[in-house]
Amino acid sequence: MSLASYIGCNVELLPCEDGEHNALIQIGDCFSSKYDKQHVKKYQFTAQFVYEVSSDWGIEISKDMSPSQCFESKKKLTALCEMMNDYLEKDEYFELYSCWVGEEKEKRVGELTLKMDTLNVDSIEMPKKTLVRFEK
Repeated sequence: MSLASYIGCNVELLPCEDGEHNALIQIGDCFSSKYDKQHVKKYQFTAQFVYEVSSDWGIEISKDMSPSQCFESKKKLTALCEMMNDYLEKDEYFELYSCWVGEEKEKRVGELTLKMDTLNVDSIEMPKKTLVRFEK
């Protein structure tokens, strides 16, 4: 089983082409199918467009994780917010949801709203199945 991270937003993003990628994250398919993305859109997101954030593992920040995995997730989240900052206008948002592939329809465990301009990744907890809304 794989931990997938999805983003939802109301602006269209371009998937990364071969050879064009960020070392930490990229927009494109990795673990999920089109049905997984349809489910996460229907059951979790309010946004129009849904994408998988592909990397070697999803983004999760919780005390149940190893310190090295948590540190890596914080770096991925920072890179994702930097990338989305270029796409979004003031007062727009994007949503992030991470879960095991196949659990996209299951009930979420929590919700969180964060401001992108004051984000401190060291002070947040984002366990899997938590819907996180990042506002610009």
